[in-house]
Amino acid sequence: MANLFEPEFEEESDRPGFRWRRARLGRQAGGDRLGASLYELPPGEATFPFHAHFANEEMLVVVDGRPSLRTVDGWHELSQGEVVSFPVGRDGAHQVLNRTDRPVRILLISEMNAPEVSFYPDSNKILAGTRPPGGDEGDDDIFEAFDLADAADYWAGEEPPREP
Repeated sequence: MANLFEPEFEEESDRPGFRWRRARLGRQAGGDRLGASLYELPPGEATFPFHAHFANEEMLVVVDGRPSLRTVDGWHELSQGEVVSFPVGRDGAHQVLNRTDRPVRILLISEMNAPEVSFYPDSNKILAGTRPPGGDEGDDDIFEAFDLADAADYWAGEEPPREP
């Protein structure tokens, strides 16, 4: 059974600046259409780059510590127990960073809709995915990031159909 206070961490990131441990509590509890992930962030680390989702609304609950939250309005320090939602679209862009000297824990609750497109304002990229963020990889999945500077014209490479 999933437990918020005694989590079974099953995934981690060791990318410098984005180190964390993750317990997929929604999945552990048997959830399918609603995700809930407990992240533990060491000091100085962030969850992910600043980003916005276009198919999935998210909500953050501070479980332990005082993480810093970046939104379109700037940086804010959060307190234990605070709850923040991130709407779909650019206005919901967010990033979580631990600026303290001890680990923090946050619970991120999310819809699990696919396909999903995410936007990364700092790097001007989009991520296109045929599975929801955090979903299991499948053989036929597309989950790729693209620099918007490489955008092609809609009609580039397209030809009208020919009679068989």
